[in-house]
Amino acid sequence: MVKSMNIIHKQPQRGAVSIFVVIFATLLITVVTVSFIRIMIQDQDQAARNDLSQSAYDSAQAGVEDAKRALLRYTNACSTSTTSTECMDARQAVSSTECNKIVRFGNVIGNDPTNKGEVPVQQTTDDRQLDQAYTCVTAELTTKDVIGNPKANESVLVPLRTEPSKQFDTVTVEWFHKDNLGPSSDGKVDLTRNIESPMPLVDKAKWPANRPSVMRVQLMQVGESFTLNDFDAPVDGKSNANTLFLYPTSSGVALSSAEFTGKDGRRDDKGVVAASPTDAPLPVRCRDVTSGGYSCKMSLKIPEPIGGGVARQGYLRLTPLYNGAKFSVTLSNSSSAEEIKFDGVQPKVDSTGRANDIFRRVSARVNLFDFPYPDAAVDITGNLCKSFSVTDTKYYPGGGDYTCTP
Repeated sequence: MVKSMNIIHKQPQRGAVSIFVVIFATLLITVVTVSFIRIMIQDQDQAARNDLSQSAYDSAQAGVEDAKRALLRYTNACSTSTTSTECMDARQAVSSTECNKIVRFGNVIGNDPTNKGEVPVQQTTDDRQLDQAYTCVTAELTTKDVIGNPKANESVLVPLRTEPSKQFDTVTVEWFHKDNLGPSSDGKVDLTRNIESPMPLVDKAKWPANRPSVMRVQLMQVGESFTLNDFDAPVDGKSNANTLFLYPTSSGVALSSAEFTGKDGRRDDKGVVAASPTDAPLPVRCRDVTSGGYSCKMSLKIPEPIGGGVARQGYLRLTPLYNGAKFSVTLSNSSSAEEIKFDGVQPKVDSTGRANDIFRRVSARVNLFDFPYPDAAVDITGNLCKSFSVTDTKYYPGGGDYTCTP
């Protein structure tokens, strides 16, 4: 008898696929996790560096503010005499190229030997952990130009003050920078072409935003001696007060230079009022600012002041009309190629700030003659209503209807 036998075959294990799946998933999760951690660390590092960069910038600005205080003390020292020993010592201190000597002038920040040449911004124990300081602050009292960026119809007064040994007879005004067009502009400006004299003064709403401003330039000056009557009219080619309106255009009649003399025709040399205006806005050659710089440029010959002498004291009042305009004013002498700089008008402050191991550098201008100058007796944005009353009594308590509709 043959007995049947049951043979059991053992199947091989098939778990290898699962192992590979687990290993692959683990590697994938690990790579994703490490990538996220790396991105987080990079973002955190970038945020920390941005904070340090801003802190370094704030430190540099603190150096500028301390320099302003030193410059104010300099102006006070030279308020009565520019040749006194006190003034000369102050000038030497604030114009020194040695780092931080300007802020040590007049004990503005004191002299802490533990600072190792730099000036900490915060003084408390907790604040010192931020490790903020400005490392080097210097200033230049003489600058090749004076710059500004007034709004439309806002006036800026520029003192025409140079070193005593420097004489000038020409002032050059450049205005309407690419910055006035906005960051998204291509630098193209809207310029009137082939216009006829006189230049048309249109409503503000019709003046394009990308067209350079009409620049009103007013000169006020005196010689060694003067009277108030000297501002009324030119005398023998000499003048103490002139006004020009510089009109932007690209036409063939546009100018690049002109003279102040004889442009103010309100009165003649005998004080007689002119029957009609004798002048009109001057067309100025302007250009696109695709490559930067200023759109319009005009060189103006300044007349000799009434009263004469070399001790000329003058001011230039600039007022952009229709649109705001960044400007630059420079001085020169038509008979000499020597560079003439402004002295103590708008010093340039250079400040380097530090936060930890991050450094930022700031260049700033400081207006030492920033005093208010009235633009008008009455300045309104809407309508003006005036009511008058005439009486022969010393005291009139009022009464009646004083309302009016403009």
